[in-house]
Amino acid sequence: MPDEAPILSPQQRAALLALARRAIRERVRGVVSVSALPTDSALQQPGAAFVTLTRDGALRGCIGFVRAVQSLAETVRHCAVAAATADPRFPPVSGSELPHLHLEISVLSPLRRIDSVAGIQIGRHGLYISQGSRHGLLLPQVATEYGWDRDTFLSHACLKAGLPGDAWRRGADIQVFTVDHFSDGRPLEETAPAASDQLPLKP
Repeated sequence: MPDEAPILSPQQRAALLALARRAIRERVRGVVSVSALPTDSALQQPGAAFVTLTRDGALRGCIGFVRAVQSLAETVRHCAVAAATADPRFPPVSGSELPHLHLEISVLSPLRRIDSVAGIQIGRHGLYISQGSRHGLLLPQVATEYGWDRDTFLSHACLKAGLPGDAWRRGADIQVFTVDHFSDGRPLEETAPAASDQLPLKP
């Protein structure tokens, strides 16, 4: 289906997680060199993604692209660094935090406009709401984590965009997407072993 996110293999997921982890550690520690990108051809294709950082289960940073403007690998590397250092809601990550942080990657499908909110499926669809110059995005897993119903999810997406909570009822543009989101459960401080592609990943 056109609004389905690509489902990556365990090896591809592990490669992106390792890339994101290395990129964050390098930036936080002031390493000038840039991590090499994976050579997998699928990860060299244009892709949209978000990288989310958490500490003790609480959000610590989240940055992403809703549209594919560069390769998926480049997008993940860029967003990982930005989530750690450029999310305006949080101070930059410090080196001492690395053992306490975990990351999750969400690979996005293309955005798709909907004619009726009845087509929104909680747990499957993320929301991108815009009106005028304002826009906001919520990943599908957010609604599941908070136990929101569809109307509550729509209202929070509007608030995220800086719009009134009922803007979705009054002409705001609503687009949906799906994601392939994954994590390996390791803190950022640890170095992924060579056989990381064989380790279980959380869906």
